[in-house]
Amino acid sequence: MSSDGRELDDSGVEEGPREEPEEDDEPKLCQVCGDSATGYHFNAMTCEGCKGFFRRAMKGAPNFRCAFTNNCVITKSNRRQCQSCRLKKCLSIGMLKELIMSDEAVEKRRMLIRKKKLSEEPALLTQKQEALIQELLTAHTKTFDMTFSDFRQFRPLDRDAVYPQEPSVSHQHSPETERMEDVEEAIRHGSYLAQTEEDENSKERKLKFTSLPHITDLSTYMIQKVTSYAKLIKTFRALSIEDQIALLKGCAFEIVQMRFNMLFNEKTGIWECGSLKYCMNDAQRAGFQRHLLDPLMKFHYRLRRLGLDEEEYVLMQAISLFSPDRPGVTQHREIDEFQEILALTLKNYISVKRSGPEKQLLFPKIMACLTEMRTMNEEHTKQVLQIQDIQPEMSPLILEIVSRQC
Repeated sequence: MSSDGRELDDSGVEEGPREEPEEDDEPKLCQVCGDSATGYHFNAMTCEGCKGFFRRAMKGAPNFRCAFTNNCVITKSNRRQCQSCRLKKCLSIGMLKELIMSDEAVEKRRMLIRKKKLSEEPALLTQKQEALIQELLTAHTKTFDMTFSDFRQFRPLDRDAVYPQEPSVSHQHSPETERMEDVEEAIRHGSYLAQTEEDENSKERKLKFTSLPHITDLSTYMIQKVTSYAKLIKTFRALSIEDQIALLKGCAFEIVQMRFNMLFNEKTGIWECGSLKYCMNDAQRAGFQRHLLDPLMKFHYRLRRLGLDEEEYVLMQAISLFSPDRPGVTQHREIDEFQEILALTLKNYISVKRSGPEKQLLFPKIMACLTEMRTMNEEHTKQVLQIQDIQPEMSPLILEIVSRQC
């Protein structure tokens, strides 16, 4: 609890006023479902499950309907069966929407708390931290071949001339850009019926996302490598299977981008994956739109210019992997504590290994990049599902990664 009486949620973030519990040894029960309560959340004594349910329900526009008589008895075992009556029970015991902090406020408060904790720690690498870095380096090296020599089973990359060929996404309204805007408009309306000029046989054909098959194969390969990487980390293996899946779903896009960044040539705007070379327009030809690709390109330039070494990259990957606020995660405290260890290790590594004035800003810049990727992750999921609706090429693994848990 903070000094002003506000409660801290699973990630150490204040979430609303909290009343002082009565000083007795009586176990506290959730007023919604009867499970063991962890304190006052949003003005009522509840368990973590009902606290999270109320937060999620009230952050959206709940449109729940009871399939029975609108008078279900909510218990620990059946609380997921009727969202309508569960929410009604939350409101009836006095839970208040006004006490829910915005996502931005939660993230800001969490970062401030983390920054304060880290600033109090000495700047040196302990033996445990050095062992942790070595474990992460080993897992990374075993699952990421920068030459892509084992990426063999893929469909060829078809660089059709439909999209502009420059290595960066253009903001100018050239004929090619205007054509791309027409494609994006078609995507937003759930169709993709634009046609190319007549071919030599004077027959029109529908445009396709020409590089989508190859990009699908590449993405599947990268996700498989990220999965193998996570399984080599002892702390990850100790988690429940459900939490392992939830963490991998949440971080796959982010870690893939971090690994690609290690191969990014900021002078040419090209990703050099061994003998394979990619530009952002290959992603356009796969159906991705500029309101994802533009910030993604800026992100790669920004992260690459930090000049991170391999140890900093692997710690950044691990911080992304062990994010306690991913949808579906249950072991919040264990994951949050390990993420704190990773963040402290990164901060101390920078303090010990780096020199010059830039080292003071490197850690917050890395953390800012992680936050930025969360926003792009959401947009990537939306666009993958849009593309799949138009041209079903995505692999089952990609669709599983982007699927949302209820």
